[in-house]
Amino acid sequence: MQTWIALFRGINVGGNNALPMASLKRILESLKCVSVRTYIQSGNVVFQSSQTNTAAFVKKIRAAVGAEHGFEPHVLVLSRADLQAADAANPFADAIAEPKTLHFFFLQSLAASRNTVLLDQTKTNSEAYAFTDRVFYLHTPDGFGQSKLAKKAEKILGVTATARNYRTVEKLLAMADADSSD
Repeated sequence: MQTWIALFRGINVGGNNALPMASLKRILESLKCVSVRTYIQSGNVVFQSSQTNTAAFVKKIRAAVGAEHGFEPHVLVLSRADLQAADAANPFADAIAEPKTLHFFFLQSLAASRNTVLLDQTKTNSEAYAFTDRVFYLHTPDGFGQSKLAKKAEKILGVTATARNYRTVEKLLAMADADSSD
C-alpha cells in the first residue's frame, strides 16, 4: 500500500458543497482505502491505497461523492513523495515563520501559461511567487485574502489548482509520515 494525500477543492466553503469529513472518510473506505485520516474541514485527507492510476482513482472518488452528496468536487491526489518534493522545493524559506502567508497552489496539470508579465502586474510589491512544474508558490505578507494574485492565479496560469498554506502542507506531511513505509 502506498500513502496518498487527497486535496479537495471548494468543499465546506460558505455553506456550499457540504461534505462532512466523517462522510468523506466513509466514502474513501468504501473505495478500499485504509488508515483514512482527515485534517480540518476543507478537504485534506491522508490515506493508504493500492491504487496506482491516480486519474482513474480521482474519477472514482468524484463519482462516489457525487452519488452521495449531489456534487462532484475537484480533487487532486498526490503521493507522499509529491508532497515532500513540493515542500523541499519551497523557494520562500524565510516565509515559514508566518505559515499563513505562504501558499502552495497544487496544479492539476502543467500550467497552460506562465505569463510572468501578467503575474507581475497583478501582484503587489510585497508579494512574491515562484513555480515548479506542478506547484505555484505564493508568498502574501499582507494576507492571502487581500491578494489579487491569489484570486487570479488559477485563471492566469490556465489550470485548475487548489491552494494550501504552509502550515497545512506541513501537517499533511507529518500525517503521511506517521505510518508510512513507502
